[in-house]
Amino acid sequence: MTSSHEMRAWYVPVEIVLLRRWIVAAFLVNVLLLTVDYLRADSQLLMLGLFSCVLFASLRASLPEVNNQLRRNVSLVLSAALLGIAVYRFMVSEPTIFNIWIHCWALIPSGLSLLWLSGVPVTVWTSRKLSDSAIEYGLMRNVSVSKRYHSISTHITLLHFVAITVIPLIWIIDIAFSEGNALGGQIGDSFTTDHFTKILNGDSFWTWFVNSLIVSIGTALLGLFIAIPAGYAFSRYKFTGRNASMFSFLLVQMFPGIIILVPYFLVMKTLGLLNSHLGLILAYCVTALPLCVWMLKGFFDTIPRELEEAAELDGCNQFQVFTKVVLPLSTPAIAVTALFSFLAAWNEFLLALTFNTSNDMYTLPVGLASLISSTGQAWGDFAAASLLVSLPVALLFLFFQKFLIDGLSAGGVKG
Repeated sequence: MTSSHEMRAWYVPVEIVLLRRWIVAAFLVNVLLLTVDYLRADSQLLMLGLFSCVLFASLRASLPEVNNQLRRNVSLVLSAALLGIAVYRFMVSEPTIFNIWIHCWALIPSGLSLLWLSGVPVTVWTSRKLSDSAIEYGLMRNVSVSKRYHSISTHITLLHFVAITVIPLIWIIDIAFSEGNALGGQIGDSFTTDHFTKILNGDSFWTWFVNSLIVSIGTALLGLFIAIPAGYAFSRYKFTGRNASMFSFLLVQMFPGIIILVPYFLVMKTLGLLNSHLGLILAYCVTALPLCVWMLKGFFDTIPRELEEAAELDGCNQFQVFTKVVLPLSTPAIAVTALFSFLAAWNEFLLALTFNTSNDMYTLPVGLASLISSTGQAWGDFAAASLLVSLPVALLFLFFQKFLIDGLSAGGVKG
């Protein structure tokens, strides 16, 4: 049986347990966010941010213990001060989505601290000695409430990380639909589709789009044509130089691509492949091939050899085994490899800029970069074109998501 003394030692309100963790996280995040105020050169907000970090550290150190009402009162005062500073910083800052997200890291922790420290469970725990029945009730409450708090905290944390991704996207969308070419301004203060009309009605965008489509599809097809048999050979056969070749694939990935830029250019110039789709396709395939071979080799290793042996017993030759057994089961890996090859070519900038000197041969990344010059910045046109460029990629991900799920469910090994 558990003694009353052990029960009292075990029982701590779940609010205190969570505050001990969350305040540390809030302190670390607010320290990192001080860089934003420093970059903005706002001395007032920077000093308030520093003071908030000090208060967070003090609040964590002053969190109450059992039967210690004085420390609870101190924690309440610190929480109220933190909340007041957070509200003031929020009121004096511009009401942008980014600023709201920043201030949530101070508003939410300080508000929860004030709410929980003034609540009944913490007040009773710190103000008087609890009976055995009260401790039992508190322990049962901790079990039931902690699950709900854990779920809420997990969703809040995930929402903050989602905001890191969504805020730049919202900013770009606002610039694309706003009048003029300014980067500032309030979100939603104006609306126009002139930037999209200008981009879509221009001949250059469609020329860049066709070039990128040809190069990306060509890279994906040629990469699969080479990587699939290479990955299968490395997975199933033992031959001289096999380990050295696989190691060389890894070794190539360790070096930055810019170091081969000059040799690439000289080779392309010698072969007459500058300002051509074939030159970029070959260059991108060479760059992406090592990783594609490793990806496919790793997936081929997971396919049981017994399936191939059974197919051979049924009269299939090696080519039929590969095309009728291995390839259908490898649909997810082939889809991922194709997607990787396509995106690598779609987003690549440096090689396309180096090998293509004609505007008629620009790909989309190089064409978008040409919209921003030293004499003028068409930020609205740039944002609109960026959204149009990302739309095929988003649709491709949606398509491949369903394709991968179908491939995984259809490629299961059944008895």
